[in-house]
Amino acid sequence: MTVLEDPERWPLHTAEVALVLGRTVVVAPHPDDESLGCGGLLAILSDAGLDPRVVVVTDGSRSHTSASYPPERLAALREDEARAAVAALGLGSDAVSFLRHPDCDVPGPDDGASVAGLADVLGGADTVVVPWRRDPHCDHEDAWALARAAVAGLDAPPRWIEYAVWAWEHAATALAPRAVEVCPWRLDIGAVLGRKRAAVAAHVSQTTRLIGDDPDGFVLEGRVLAHFDRDWELYLDPADA
Repeated sequence: MTVLEDPERWPLHTAEVALVLGRTVVVAPHPDDESLGCGGLLAILSDAGLDPRVVVVTDGSRSHTSASYPPERLAALREDEARAAVAALGLGSDAVSFLRHPDCDVPGPDDGASVAGLADVLGGADTVVVPWRRDPHCDHEDAWALARAAVAGLDAPPRWIEYAVWAWEHAATALAPRAVEVCPWRLDIGAVLGRKRAAVAAHVSQTTRLIGDDPDGFVLEGRVLAHFDRDWELYLDPADA
């Protein structure tokens, strides 16, 4: 059995536990991953005055193929949605940074300039929260690798925590984390769940049919959203961190 098949068996911690993470940066492969996976944590840290940050790795411009929202306009829209989302969580407008790498084309860990660019954002953090290493999307896996390289070059490496997004859809497969790989724990976000829901809803292009001229465009289905509409979030402390 994987960690995700029965997540409620893992310890549930109160909000006070989140405070030991200190200055935290959440690495989001796309605009919306920060809200789905870590919205509750971000709200709790913001309420505690710890000024958490989000760094969005890609521009998210390939979620749709649309004449009304060509790539540049869609990328700009998704940045606006991310700003609205973090505002709903209680973060300031300067709390989110955008690396603007092409959607589905994140540079590898051997790209020195890209590694340095992410390291600039992660430097000074006490904790970095990144996508689960086998989260089944190329940008999630590549964002993990880029973050790993960036942290390796820091003088004071931060604590390293991972979170699942698409792995929830593959909870019974080898893509999901196993207990021998990670120490899983849940964070009680009941007090801020409403704000997390508002943050997820702020990503209108991903949760509705706003972009009407692409009937096959990406939309987060209710089944997927249900993984994140809970009064707790699951975090993974890897054995090799």
